[in-house]
Amino acid sequence: MRSSRRSEVDPFIVMDVMEAARQAEEAGRHVIHMEVGQPGTPAPQGARDALARALQSDALGYTVALGLPTLRQRIARLYGDWYGLDLNPDRVIVTPGASGAFILAFTALFEAGDRVGLGLPGYPSYRHILTALSLQAVGLPAAPENRLQPVPSDVPADLSGLILASPANPSGTMLDRTALSGLVERAEQIGAAVISDEIYHGLHYDNRAISALEVTDDVVAVNSFSKYFSMTGWRIGWMVVPESQIRTYERLAQNLFICPPHASQIAALAALDCIEECEASRTVYAANRQLMIDGLPKAGITNFAPPDGAFYIYADVSDLTNDSREFASQILAGADVAVTPGLDFDPARGGTMLRFSYARATEDIAEGLFRLERFMAQR
Repeated sequence: MRSSRRSEVDPFIVMDVMEAARQAEEAGRHVIHMEVGQPGTPAPQGARDALARALQSDALGYTVALGLPTLRQRIARLYGDWYGLDLNPDRVIVTPGASGAFILAFTALFEAGDRVGLGLPGYPSYRHILTALSLQAVGLPAAPENRLQPVPSDVPADLSGLILASPANPSGTMLDRTALSGLVERAEQIGAAVISDEIYHGLHYDNRAISALEVTDDVVAVNSFSKYFSMTGWRIGWMVVPESQIRTYERLAQNLFICPPHASQIAALAALDCIEECEASRTVYAANRQLMIDGLPKAGITNFAPPDGAFYIYADVSDLTNDSREFASQILAGADVAVTPGLDFDPARGGTMLRFSYARATEDIAEGLFRLERFMAQR
């Protein structure tokens, strides 16, 4: 059977690490998971209760393509609560996870062959989805002195689009209003569309994250219930698009996805009223963050910047290895701790970087740090 060149995307390495960890667990080992960006908590109780009730009384068939109107209205209200914005609910499109939103945005905004810029290190699936859609992913290597976020001078003039992420994966760094405005202005100068990945909003440790919608309406903002609302496997997200493009996205959503999962929409609507529970989880992440900041140096991993948000630390381990994938394998084999090689996030520079997730329970993070310290002492 023939296959397309555009299907030849690189593997998502963290998924390979997850599989290796699963095999280790199947063999009877107890693995501490610091590899995957998945909260250790379930969906909020109110969300699970709402779905349980719906299952008794609703067939949960197709919804309209853009999502349940009540959910879109409630998401719009969230923008008032978090950012002070009066958002038209018609601009909110519910999607099958943030990944579905990226597929819709890239399809709606770009022609085959267009060049789309993204900061490196960055979420690897940006590159892979762009490639699968016959688009050119243009990596913009971000400097440590800029906290691994792109700046306007990093953005070439021949781009059709620019993907921004704040808080970013894997670094956890954020763009403040001035930095975000500068990048939006640069995109406007060169005629590039801006896609703002905001899926870690709500997970901050000092100042809150700024939405690109606070800077401009001419942007596609993507968010998800996966992180702050602890609903990764429910595959439910949303995007906010310019009013002039609503119908374009609706036609694409109708044909690509029919609709988002009805059951997940029911749960998501209830989750939006479970902020107290979500904030309790953020308190746990803050404690875990401090454990990591204090504990990684004891394991000899000292070169990292404390993250502003999300639940990752991206550490420079160039004094320990130049092959982060092999080093991650050694850590899994020798310490039963799963971590993610930096090659996932930056193919050129990631060989000397590791990402540590601290999204699990605090006792797991403490145990993982203990194992890392013991492994490094014996290495």
